[in-house]
Amino acid sequence: MIFNLYTDTPEITPLTIALIARRDANNKPITVVLEEQGEYTVSSPPSKMMDLACKYFGASLKGRQEGTRDVCGITHKAPITIDPISGMYFFPTISPSSPECSWIAHSHIDQIQKNNDYGTEIIFRNGKRMVFEISYGSMLNQIQRTAQFRYLLNNRLKFLQNHLDQVAEIFASTPEK
Repeated sequence: MIFNLYTDTPEITPLTIALIARRDANNKPITVVLEEQGEYTVSSPPSKMMDLACKYFGASLKGRQEGTRDVCGITHKAPITIDPISGMYFFPTISPSSPECSWIAHSHIDQIQKNNDYGTEIIFRNGKRMVFEISYGSMLNQIQRTAQFRYLLNNRLKFLQNHLDQVAEIFASTPEK
């Protein structure tokens, strides 16, 4: 388990595969955090953990959702980036306002398949399999929307980096007085 050095709470990292919504023995929402090499439980709902992770990187979950809307127009069940530099893009399985909402790391998905009449199984890159109570079409849509968001945001970041590189070249070639 990795802990945030500043708050002593669990931290979402590039090794985090998913935040799974569950209920404890008292029916309170909790999160099972799936990591590449294991899992652990946190006594907060997944969307609360996502909000804390976003805040660690200088924004709130709501701010990240608004950013997604501005980048690509997605308004409902919007995918977000916790930190685009490290490639942490997640999408919700249902409305993030629901304590039953799980969050899945886009980069850890290997494949998906229909599980039964309604559920969808995700096979993660590390071989772990999980079934979600979400239709195959809805899951596929969430994955594709996240890919679109990643592509558009990465293009913006590349454009900015190219612009900064050009400005740096201009200043580097300017003779000093």
